[in-house]
Amino acid sequence: MSFSFRRDVLTRPIFAWAHKVLPAMSDTEREALEAGDVWWDADLFTGNPDWSKLLANAPAKLTDEEQAFLAGPVEELCAMVDDWKVNWEWRDLPPEVWAFIKANKFLGMIIPKEFGGLGFSPFAHSEVIRKISSRSIAAAVTVMVPNSLGPGELLMKFGTRAQQDKWLPGLAAGREIPCFGLTSPEAGSDAASMTDTGVVCKGTFEGQEVIGLRLNWHKRYITLGPVSTLLGLAFKARDPDHLLGGAEDLGITVALIPTNLPGVTIGHRHLPAMQVFQNGPNWGKDVFIPMDYVIGGQARIGQGWKMLMSALAAGRGISLPSQSASGAAYCARNAGAYARVREQFKVPIGKFEGIEEPLARIAGTAYQLDAARRLTCAALNQGKHPAVISGIMKLHATERLRIVVDDAMDIHGGKAIIEGPQNYMGNLYRSVPVAITVEGANILTRNLIVFGQGATRAHPYLLQEINAIGNPDQQAGLDAFDQSFWKHVGHAFTNLFRAWGRSWTGGLFAPAPDAGAATGYYRQLSRYSSAFALCADMALLTLGGALKRKEMLSARFGDILSELYLLSAALKRWEDEGRQDADLPALRWVMANGIRTMELRFAEVLANLPNRPVAWLLKFVVQPLGSNALGPSDKVVHQCAQMILSPSPERDRLTAGLYHAGANDDGPLARLERAFLLVTANEPIEKKMRAAHIRDWQEAASRGIITAADVEAIKTAQEAVAKVIEVDDFAPEALSPIYRQNHPATATAERAAS
Repeated sequence: MSFSFRRDVLTRPIFAWAHKVLPAMSDTEREALEAGDVWWDADLFTGNPDWSKLLANAPAKLTDEEQAFLAGPVEELCAMVDDWKVNWEWRDLPPEVWAFIKANKFLGMIIPKEFGGLGFSPFAHSEVIRKISSRSIAAAVTVMVPNSLGPGELLMKFGTRAQQDKWLPGLAAGREIPCFGLTSPEAGSDAASMTDTGVVCKGTFEGQEVIGLRLNWHKRYITLGPVSTLLGLAFKARDPDHLLGGAEDLGITVALIPTNLPGVTIGHRHLPAMQVFQNGPNWGKDVFIPMDYVIGGQARIGQGWKMLMSALAAGRGISLPSQSASGAAYCARNAGAYARVREQFKVPIGKFEGIEEPLARIAGTAYQLDAARRLTCAALNQGKHPAVISGIMKLHATERLRIVVDDAMDIHGGKAIIEGPQNYMGNLYRSVPVAITVEGANILTRNLIVFGQGATRAHPYLLQEINAIGNPDQQAGLDAFDQSFWKHVGHAFTNLFRAWGRSWTGGLFAPAPDAGAATGYYRQLSRYSSAFALCADMALLTLGGALKRKEMLSARFGDILSELYLLSAALKRWEDEGRQDADLPALRWVMANGIRTMELRFAEVLANLPNRPVAWLLKFVVQPLGSNALGPSDKVVHQCAQMILSPSPERDRLTAGLYHAGANDDGPLARLERAFLLVTANEPIEKKMRAAHIRDWQEAASRGIITAADVEAIKTAQEAVAKVIEVDDFAPEALSPIYRQNHPATATAERAAS
C-alpha cells in the first residue's frame, strides 16, 4: 500500500491512542447500541438540522378501519369498565371485560391480518392505548403489553414461518394470552447478569427423543404472567456437551414456553403500587422444550439480546409514551375543569396565580407530550425504529407525567386524596412509579442510554470510528479511521464557528423555515443544536471512553438532546394543525420552558467538564453571556392556563382522543364536565352581578339585576358543583374485612360481644 502522509504520520498515532482509551465493549452493549435506526435525532446531532426534512414528514393518520375500531369496540370497552370496582372489588378486570378484549382482538392489534390479527399501524395502537388509559389503567396495561415487547412482536420479526403459523393466530384471537419474562431477582436493568439457564440436551417431547433445552428460571414483575398461556422467556443458553458442535456458552436466547408444560409455575401475583393489572412471578424447574420452541429456531440461539433490543427500539416509543400523554391530557381536562368550578373565598381557584402556574405546566406538558407522541408514531408508521428517540420518549413522557400528576393532585387538594368511587385522580397518581420503572428504569435511561446510545448512533462519524478501531484487520481499521476521523475534525471546526456565530447573535441569522409566529423558535433550536454538537464533540475528544463513567455529564447532554427533539415535535404539531393562534400560549410555554432547561444544562456541563481550558473556550463560544433564559413569562403562564379553564376548541384539541362519558353516565368525570359546562355558561350572569358590585345571587335577584331564569341556572350549577366537590366515606364494616380475615379470633370476639 502506498505511503500517505496524513494516514501514516498524523492519523496512525491518534489511532493507536484511541485503541488504548476506548473501553472494551461487551456484546450486550454493542447489540443495544446498534439496535434500531436513527431518524430526526441524527439531524439534531449534525448541529445544522434540516427543518424542511422534518416538516416534510406527513402526520400520522388513521385508516377508516382504525377509526371505526376506536369509535366502536374501544368506546364500548371503556364504557364497560368501572375503575373503582376493578381496583377495589374485583382486583382484576371482570370476566366480561376479559372476554370482550379477546373477542375483539385487542391482544392482536399489531399482528398482521394474514394471521388473524387487526394489522393496525403504530399510530392506531397508540390511539387505542391513549383512549383506554383515560378510563382504566388496568385495562390499558392489559391491552398494551401484548402489543408491545412480547411473543407476538418477536415472532413477527424473528420467528420462522412455521412458528408464525402455529402461534400468531391464537395470539390474535385471544386464545393464547402472552407474557414476556426478562427480569429476574438477580438481573433487573443488567440482563447480562441473569441466572436463568437453558442447557442443550436430549430429551423426550411428545413421545420422541429430540435435541432441546432444559430450562430453569425464576422471573418476576411479569405483566400478564399469572394468567399467561404462552410465556416468552429470556435465558442464557449453554451447551456443555457440545451437542450443537460449537461453544459452550451460547448467550442470551429467547424461547416460547406453553405454561401448561410440566415444571412451569404461574399464578402468583404482585400488586405493583396497588395496580391490579395481572402481574407476578413465575418459575420453571427442569422444563424441557424442543429446539423449534426457540424463536427463530436453532439458528437464533444466542441472539436473544439483539432481538429484544430491536423489538424494544419501536415498542418503547409507543406504549408508555401513549399512556403518559393520555395521563397529561386527562390532568389538563379535569384539573382545569375542577379549578374553574371549585371556589375559595368566593373566587374560582383557577383565577389565583398560584393555581395558574401548575395549570399552565399541565396544559403545556399535555401539548408537548402529545406532539412528541404523534411525531414518533409518524416515524414508526414509516417503518423506522428510532431507538434513541424511543428512549427519549419513554424517559421524558413518564417523568413529565409525574410532574403534571403532582400538579393536578395539588390543585384538587383533599378531593384527590380521599379514596372512593368519586376520586378520579388517586389511581393515576399511584400508577406513575410503575411507568417510571418499567421498560428501562428512568435513572438508567437518562444517565446511560439517551446520550450514550445517541452519541454512538446519531453522531455523523463516531460509530464509523468505533467500528474502525474495533476492526481486527489493523490496516483496514486504520484506513477507515483515517477517512472518518478527518471528516469528524472538519465537522467539529464547522460546528465551532457555526455555534460561535449563532450564539453571539442570539440565533438571529440561523436557518429557519417561514413559520409565522414560530419562525424565531426554529432559529433558536438551530442555535442550540450547533452548540450541542460542538460541546458533545469536545466532551468526546477530551474524555474519550471516560465519558461512559461520567454519568451526570452524560445525563445533561441527554437532556439537551431530548429537549431538542421534544421542542421540534411541538413546532411540527403547530404546523401540522394549521398554525392555530389559539394554541400559541401552549407552544410559547413549551418553547420557553425547554429553552430554559437547555440553557441550564449547558451551564452545568460547562461548569463540570473536567478539562477546564476546553470548558472556558466552550463557554466563550456558546454561552458568552451565561445562562439567561428565564422560562415562560407570567403573561404566557396566564394565557396557557386559560386554555383549560373554559370550554373551547383549543381545550378540545389539547385533550383529543380521550374517553368522554356518555350523556347517561353519572360517574365522577361526567359530573365534573356537566358542572364545568353549567358554571361557564353562567359567566354572563356573573358579569352582570360584578357590574352591579354584587356577589350574592339572592341579593342580585331581589334587586332585579338577574332574572328568575338566571336564578334557576345558578341553582342548577351550584347543585352540580356540590356533587363534584363531595368525597367518599365508608361504613366501618366496608373497610374492615381484611383485618378480620387476618385476625379471626378478634373478629369472633367482636361478634360475640355484639
